[in-house]
Amino acid sequence: MKFLSQKLVLPGGSEIEGPQEISDRFPNLAAIINKLLPMLFAAAGLILFFFLIAGGFDLLTSGGDPKKAESAKGKLTNAIIGFIIIFVAWWLTQILARIFGLEGL
Repeated sequence: MKFLSQKLVLPGGSEIEGPQEISDRFPNLAAIINKLLPMLFAAAGLILFFFLIAGGFDLLTSGGDPKKAESAKGKLTNAIIGFIIIFVAWWLTQILARIFGLEGL
């Protein structure tokens, strides 16, 4: 999809160019993924943080109830496993970016 570049003249003589081609910003799927990855990793980190907080809070407020304590330990275990998965994914992304020479990672 292409947009025609148009110049707009503002009062006072200033010129503004219209939209450029979308393909200039995102020429292929890899460029879109390169832009999204840092945001996805940041969102995953925030979700992980909240799960750790929720699991810790549940563990502290279990009040000696073994079922609640086990549930809280399960949340914490799942959050730690999620952290390991996120870290390995980030690590592999960095290695592959270096191997293939991808910019922006």
